[in-house]
Amino acid sequence: MTATAALKAVIFDCDGILVNTEPLHYRAFQEVLVPLGLGHDFNEYMARYIGFDDRDAFIEAFGSAGLPMDEVLLGQLVKAKEQALREIVAQGLDTFPGVVELVRDLASHGVPLAVASGALRVEVRHFIESLGLRELFSVIVAADDVAKSKPDPETYLVALDQLGKELDDLSVDPGRVIAIEDTPAGIRSAKAAGLYVIAVTNSFPRERLDDADCVVDSLERLDYGRLVSMIEHER
Repeated sequence: MTATAALKAVIFDCDGILVNTEPLHYRAFQEVLVPLGLGHDFNEYMARYIGFDDRDAFIEAFGSAGLPMDEVLLGQLVKAKEQALREIVAQGLDTFPGVVELVRDLASHGVPLAVASGALRVEVRHFIESLGLRELFSVIVAADDVAKSKPDPETYLVALDQLGKELDDLSVDPGRVIAIEDTPAGIRSAKAAGLYVIAVTNSFPRERLDDADCVVDSLERLDYGRLVSMIEHER
């Protein structure tokens, strides 16, 4: 079977949607920042840094402390954080209820799937491989692929462009593509790119996600049919 004309593709955020990695990213950042005197608690991380890619998170941390940053130092920090995260993830990785089932259901109906993430490509690949889902995603757009992180729409625009090539439809209607996000920055990014956005309250309360087209508490009750209905209702 193939996807309907109404639903062209679904794009998943990675951290906070496919995998419960925000606490792991926080720990990895602290391993790098604490020795520099720039550590912060988890609440501050969630309030200020979630939604940033690694580069922008370090730029924010140094900028807020009035410390200089250059490309060489930034590259070293990103590499150190990547290594710290790899070691932490090796201890175990959690996902969210319903996400694996939803991905497999969409794939079984021929819906093209993509990941649009602020994490590094090597991290995203490791996460989805750990879930046994790598072969189901035809497109991955990560921090390595864009100049501007969310809430800028570039991540989703690049994903749409690559999906258009996959579909042999370079003018794919973004209004027929669903983005699944968990942060205000991610929602703004996807909406600015013209996508229909479903937000999940994995990381923020509902009132912080009200710019999305639909807000749910879990992906457990979503399936191919429900997503098609959402898109058709909007048209």
